[in-house]
Amino acid sequence: MGVAYSDQDIARFLSEPKLLPPNYRSRLKPRPKKGHSERELDVLGDLGTHFRLILRQSDANALDFSVILAVCPPTSPKVFRVRRHNGKSHEHTNAIEGDRFYGFHVHQATQRYQELGYREDTYAEQTDRYGDIWGALSCLIEECGFTEPDSPQPQLLEVP
Repeated sequence: MGVAYSDQDIARFLSEPKLLPPNYRSRLKPRPKKGHSERELDVLGDLGTHFRLILRQSDANALDFSVILAVCPPTSPKVFRVRRHNGKSHEHTNAIEGDRFYGFHVHQATQRYQELGYREDTYAEQTDRYGDIWGALSCLIEECGFTEPDSPQPQLLEVP
């Protein structure tokens, strides 16, 4: 399978500044699909990297969700998942380390897992930094180089 991106590339993707559009929250409100809701938002990084935010949530279980930061490589139609914040809906096992847990968890792309033929973001760590999909989005925004747009400044009235 090979390595799509090294750990250094992944670190660079996470730290690359990314400015969110002013209406990003409304543009990320998930829309119904078959059995779940989903929404995507493309964001251009300051270094020209094409990123995609993806939100998915099960209709049957509000804790079954993923908030994903992906890179859209210019030479491939397939996205590369750099970071994925998952809900508390299933048990996760790290295949190499063998540790297993049930809870909210954050997946991180790694070179090591790619080298062994696993999906890029197979490795995960349990977290208590969020408890729902919107908290997971806020956490991802805070940790992955995003800047929220400045809120509009109030117009000052001129005194004649």
